[in-house]
Amino acid sequence: MTRSSYPRRRFLIQTGALGLGASFGLAACGSDDSGPDAPAVIVPDSARPKLPDGIQIGDAGNGRAIVWARADRVARMRVEYDTTDRFSNVRQVLGPTVSEATDYTGRIELTGLPAGETIFLRVAYDSIDNPSATGIVVPGHFRTSPRPDASRPVRFVWGGDVAGQGWGINPEFGGMKIYEAMRRREPDFFLHSGDTIYADGPILAEVKAEGDRLWKNIVTPQVAKVAETLDEYRGRYRYNLMDENVRRFSAEVPQIWQWDDHEVTNNWSSSKDLSADTRYTEKNIDTLVARATQAFREYAPMPLGSAGQEQTIYRKVSHGPLLDVFVLDMRSYRGPNTANLQTAEGPETAFLGEAQIAWLIDGLKQSQATWKIVAADMPIGLWVPDGKDASGNSRWEAIANGNDGEALGRELEIARVLRGIKAVPNVVWLTADVHYCAAHYYDPAAARFTDFAPFWEFVAGPLNAGTFGPNALDSTFGPQLVFQKAPPEGQSNLSPFSGYQFFGEVNIDPGTRALTVDLRDLDGVSQFSKTLAPA
Repeated sequence: MTRSSYPRRRFLIQTGALGLGASFGLAACGSDDSGPDAPAVIVPDSARPKLPDGIQIGDAGNGRAIVWARADRVARMRVEYDTTDRFSNVRQVLGPTVSEATDYTGRIELTGLPAGETIFLRVAYDSIDNPSATGIVVPGHFRTSPRPDASRPVRFVWGGDVAGQGWGINPEFGGMKIYEAMRRREPDFFLHSGDTIYADGPILAEVKAEGDRLWKNIVTPQVAKVAETLDEYRGRYRYNLMDENVRRFSAEVPQIWQWDDHEVTNNWSSSKDLSADTRYTEKNIDTLVARATQAFREYAPMPLGSAGQEQTIYRKVSHGPLLDVFVLDMRSYRGPNTANLQTAEGPETAFLGEAQIAWLIDGLKQSQATWKIVAADMPIGLWVPDGKDASGNSRWEAIANGNDGEALGRELEIARVLRGIKAVPNVVWLTADVHYCAAHYYDPAAARFTDFAPFWEFVAGPLNAGTFGPNALDSTFGPQLVFQKAPPEGQSNLSPFSGYQFFGEVNIDPGTRALTVDLRDLDGVSQFSKTLAPA
């Protein structure tokens, strides 16, 4: 079923004909910014800035959207946009001049966008040395948040875990083709639930997969080893954007990014000890975090912040009257991975942190949207182990501690959140991280901590990584396993050949306001569906 309100076929034909040799050559219309006039002379393509990684669109909502692009040299970013693919009433916005300092990445925030429209884009970088060398154009388009009286459903997809466990871009397989399956669903946006890269996972030219099959990767120097330098972290993001499925998807579907551990290294916190990991010559976790954070912020299509204040990764993105998305950061404020059995909150039990907890509870209470999605980069009730400590006790990477009792350790923060939002209707949690798909119903009647309202948690992924699981459930918050699809018993780290790659899809009906979740496979086929009626 096609949901498009715009002439997709004609747009693709036109932009295809426009091609990579097209130049802006259009004066600004209705904008305070003015760009260079159309070139008076013909310049060779080699003199014109290019966008080797395509474009990305991010955090589209409330009349705003981020347009991200990376140049191949020092140049100034420029975006033209209109509500038709004819660009008859085009607006032009000039952006930053990019340099090596940001790996030539830049972004422009579009504001004042009309609700319920398709926005068509032409994005380029212009030479700052040669006014005639206008940039080579990359087109794109996306839908803005629906109007209050909209008759079309809200649809978005989510998932995480990209290029992990050595399963990278395999052209013979079709590349990261789950992105094409998601694009064909024509979502309003994509929620990237973390592990946007695998900085700690080397990608080799050939990897032996199940059934004695051979997985053949594209390899670059930056992904052939664990990331330690800033260039290696940046190279991980550039690698993913080499995939044509990812670039096509990114030019059409706005994204909302969060991060988890593999953007830095496996299971990292400030206490991460790399002293015994011979793959790393840089052992200081704070140094790696700083480099990884810079690369993430350069490549994530999200706002940078304002008035000299850096944008927090946790944030709210509104998508019309039916939906608010609360994006969590479960990585930056956590304490060390321990046995997670503390009886009182303190530095070791920190997971979201005080500021984020207050923001989340207050935001959910104040939200006027019908549905409130909590985008968590880790699940609440699933066991996610992190080896043993020096005394042989289990360490835990996520929230659950395998104790099956009253809330302890990091569970204390989650208990505080669930108690604080007990009266807030229509809250659904979405996550990834564990590399299989599942549906959990959290029932206080089956829980040890009971002071909360029932809710659902849905798990999707991996998008292009090894498949694992299933994980055990901790009974503290009463999760009931309703569905899961994971590798057969005794099998793990299955390649995308196996088909155990999953993304989630959410549809909200504007008439009934019911929310339906589907867990879909590599080909976009639904494996499980659940419809929730609004309270």
